[in-house]
Amino acid sequence: MANEFLLPDLGEGLTEAEIVTWLVAEGDVIVIDQPVVEVESAKSSVELPSPFAGRVEKLHAQPGDVVHKGSVLVSVVPVEVDVDAAATAAGRTAAARHEPTPELVQGTAVRESATGPGAGSGSGAVLVGYGTKEATARPRRTTDRPRFGKSATESHTQGATVPATEIEAPFAAYRADTAHSPVISPLIRKRARTHGLDASTLRGTGPGFLVTRDDVDAAIAAMEQHVAAVHTGAGDSHPEQERVLADASDADIRTPISGMRKIIGSRLSHSRATIPEATIWLDVDATGLFEAKQRLEKSTGERFSLTALLARFVVAGLKLYPLLNSSVDDERGEFVQHASINLGLAAQTSRGLMVPVISDAGAMTTIQLRDAVADLVIHSQAGDFAATALRGGTFTLNNYGGFGVDGSTPIINHPEVAMLGVGRMIDRPWVVDGQLMVRKVVTLSFVFDHRVCDGDVASGFLTYVARCVEEPLLLLGGV
Repeated sequence: MANEFLLPDLGEGLTEAEIVTWLVAEGDVIVIDQPVVEVESAKSSVELPSPFAGRVEKLHAQPGDVVHKGSVLVSVVPVEVDVDAAATAAGRTAAARHEPTPELVQGTAVRESATGPGAGSGSGAVLVGYGTKEATARPRRTTDRPRFGKSATESHTQGATVPATEIEAPFAAYRADTAHSPVISPLIRKRARTHGLDASTLRGTGPGFLVTRDDVDAAIAAMEQHVAAVHTGAGDSHPEQERVLADASDADIRTPISGMRKIIGSRLSHSRATIPEATIWLDVDATGLFEAKQRLEKSTGERFSLTALLARFVVAGLKLYPLLNSSVDDERGEFVQHASINLGLAAQTSRGLMVPVISDAGAMTTIQLRDAVADLVIHSQAGDFAATALRGGTFTLNNYGGFGVDGSTPIINHPEVAMLGVGRMIDRPWVVDGQLMVRKVVTLSFVFDHRVCDGDVASGFLTYVARCVEEPLLLLGGV
């Protein structure tokens, strides 16, 4: 009787994930702890290890399919597994992927049944609902079948299917000499996949033939140049290929709403549907902020970002107006004023809009807050935040000036009750002591939940932050 490996609990309240890559194929013999599938949830991409040993009887989903918690991923039939032989292959696989080789059983070859000691003892990769205990070596796949669900004889260009033989030539030089190249980064795999490529089939130029982003970009560029040549009449092609590619350029492109995009849409829709929000804004002379930043850096010899200083002002403002450091409990019909200020920073990442949180920002010094902001900025480039960094926020600071806009009416990050938005800081004419001068001016936008407070509280907070921007030394009066 086959054992069924179900999609486990991925944590963070996530109930579904998208199949990215199958790491095994039907007919493969696997052991406990062997990664069998890579899935992508709204939080991250992970490889799931099998809690069963045996032969893969059936894969129950295709790459691109969305599966829900408790759904069957793989059916595994118990068979005898040669652990010693599998261990040797596992060592080669681990070396190729830059993973540590598992510690192996010393002595003669060991054979065990999936219904015997190996199956009963379990593995070290604990999945919620499986409770495995003892690690077993991972075998190398004995098949050369493609890892991706896409057929090896076809690829996709702008929504249309194109035979691989028609587009193989332009980037054949980038193909791997072996069946598969090691690919560590899920972002690299995803970038290749969106352009109809399998990153594991490319020739890696990194250590141990590791496929890098440059390798994927080079293959994509070669393919796009070939496609462009076909449209302009240059290069070798034939009428059928030109017709398919021409049809592809005119076709609508449909993209499933899944993964991170689906989570973002759901949360923003819920916020807009449930919160009676109001927005106020104020133009502020930020010349004093720039001057204070320069003097601070000169006196300390350290760098301070404008975002870090703005975060300092926001924390001070929330201490004066603690009602804005609250969240709404819709089920109980209450709003909760929080004792700690957990400051969220809206970040546009390669995976979409995310809001990492600086916990207990109210207890931090300016330097500690600066360092925390800098750390989030580093991780925002790849969106690889720890799960704990994406929860527990009580107020959000959104600096969208980097996108070249002055203002916005942002959507509140539910269940929070307010958000401060910061636009670009540019030279504008400004009246100072009756004289027209050129100053650095910024627009501050503040959106708040009208159920929790009225305009007097919101205006008091916004004008306080604005005064700190205009006169940073004002903050000393409240320290």
